[in-house]
Amino acid sequence: MLPTVPSGTPAPGGTPIAPGAAAQAARAEAGPDVALGAASVAATATPAIRPGGPDDADPVADAAEPVKPKRGERVVKLRPEQTEEGYKSVYSELTRPTLGSRIRTGIRTSGEVMITFGLVVLLFAGYQVFGNSAAVQNEQDDLAQELDQAWADPTVAPPASSNVKAPKAPKDGLVGRLYIPKFDKKWVVVDGVQPDDIRYAPGHYPETAQPGEVGNFSIAGHRIKKIFWRLDELVDGDVIGVETRENWYVYRVYDLEVVKPHQVEVVAPVPGRPKAKPSKALLTLTTCNPKFNNYERLIVHAELAGTVPRDQTLPDAGMPAEIKA
Repeated sequence: MLPTVPSGTPAPGGTPIAPGAAAQAARAEAGPDVALGAASVAATATPAIRPGGPDDADPVADAAEPVKPKRGERVVKLRPEQTEEGYKSVYSELTRPTLGSRIRTGIRTSGEVMITFGLVVLLFAGYQVFGNSAAVQNEQDDLAQELDQAWADPTVAPPASSNVKAPKAPKDGLVGRLYIPKFDKKWVVVDGVQPDDIRYAPGHYPETAQPGEVGNFSIAGHRIKKIFWRLDELVDGDVIGVETRENWYVYRVYDLEVVKPHQVEVVAPVPGRPKAKPSKALLTLTTCNPKFNNYERLIVHAELAGTVPRDQTLPDAGMPAEIKA
């Protein structure tokens, strides 16, 4: 450091020095990197340059310098940290279940269970409608074999010239046969409408009238391919035939309706009027509605249009032409 020269003091030789001139002269002599009375600014301001260049990163120095996250970014620490609740890491924090994740998991699981249950129900319904057709046919064949005892006099045989063997009438416990010529279908009708009764055959409501009687002869059947699947296709005037030991009965459709399961008045002696006195011989068929479901009932009403005696000596036991069509 150079001694300070008082302002205005003349230099040796008697020439006065202007204020600040000595400082300027000292700076010029010391050089540009030295400041009088202070440390070198260049020495403190110049950053250290890493020998490898800008790409030679120092992990220790980088770790000491915090990185400010960009907008929308989340910065998490990769190494576990010790807290009051124990060690936590980015993995434990990001995988820890929350209330929202539990709710979403529950909804997803419930949805998968419901889809699986729905598929099972659909497959079962498909089997009931289509898959058990063979079982229904086998049972109907067995019921037909029970018609081996004719109600007619067994000593009376069909004439030798007859090439068509007449079907035998049902035995006790079986009501008769039901025919719907429009569908080319016929069934042996059992007596009863319990699930075991109508599993493979139409069943007669025991409290209703008998075929051909005044009142309402009522029959229930499942809405499956082999039984009452197409019942909704019947229209006014279509024929429904019934065969018993003594007679053939020809009924003609006059009404179709859809009701709720509790509306049992449809099988009353006078349909829809339980307390009314019957004066006509009616037939009512009931089944589930719509197809593949059972929350409604499809009802078909028909009225007796004709009676023909059943004759075992005739071809087809004297079946009326309307039922053959």
